[in-house]
Amino acid sequence: MQIEVRLFSGLESCVPGAKFGQPIKIEVTENFNGRMLLEKLNIPEKMAYSLFVNGINQSFEAFFSDGDRL
Repeated sequence: MQIEVRLFSGLESCVPGAKFGQPIKIEVTENFNGRMLLEKLNIPEKMAYSLFVNGINQSFEAFFSDGDRL
């Protein structure tokens, strides 16, 4: 499945080619959550303060659905 990720507050510097607020399409597996995304993107957990999924603040344990916008 595919999700769309936008990075802010310096997190974009952790991902090669990412630009502030610009969407990145990422292929993920079923039962994929925020903690797994941080690991996949090599973003230190201590740098991530919040996670918005489709405009709603979620925990990093929340699972994503195909087409979610983060």
